[in-house]
Amino acid sequence: MKRTTEILALRHGETQWNAEGRYQGQADIELNGAGLAQARRIAAAFAAAPIDAIYTSDLARAYQTAVELAQAHTAPLVTVADLREQHYGVFQGLTSNDIAQRWPEAFARWRRRETDFGPEGGETRNAFSRRCIGALEQLARAHVGGTIAVVCHGGVLDCLYREASGLGMDVRRTWALENAAVSRLQHGPEGFRIIDWGNTAHLDRRATDDLPDLFPAP
Repeated sequence: MKRTTEILALRHGETQWNAEGRYQGQADIELNGAGLAQARRIAAAFAAAPIDAIYTSDLARAYQTAVELAQAHTAPLVTVADLREQHYGVFQGLTSNDIAQRWPEAFARWRRRETDFGPEGGETRNAFSRRCIGALEQLARAHVGGTIAVVCHGGVLDCLYREASGLGMDVRRTWALENAAVSRLQHGPEGFRIIDWGNTAHLDRRATDDLPDLFPAP
């Protein structure tokens, strides 16, 4: 029996706050027009993927993206609150420049990636990672031998990349976290393993429908 779970991990489509460079966190911002178009491209490109279940953050931008994918599948769509983005507290709704001007010391700690620091009213990086990785592990274990899609946020995907790569939350990020990007991972007895990261080929209007096999045989 196959002992691994295949995971299709998707970041939600673009929102207006994404376009403006604002910290969203758990503010419930909907997709903008570009984000809806991206979500529909995901659904069209991966309509034939062998997905057993679709899990999504309950925040609107992720849920709207997941709904587009779910309409192309018979797989159930389930919301999971622990897949929400990190709570950024007082930083939410502001740009980096806004935050640096209002709370320069707090922003400096944030930029240093202090793992036990959280903005006032928000989560620390370590607490956030424990929350979302715990949820992802639970979902993966519930579908051993199958395939799930997980629609979530840039911060959740950042934690997933770090977990799969053995990197701490204090390590400076060098990997992409683009809106509507799709990553493929496996989860097994040894944890998460990255197969493909941050793929955006499905967003290219010139791309054909003949994308590479999503889950090729080993």
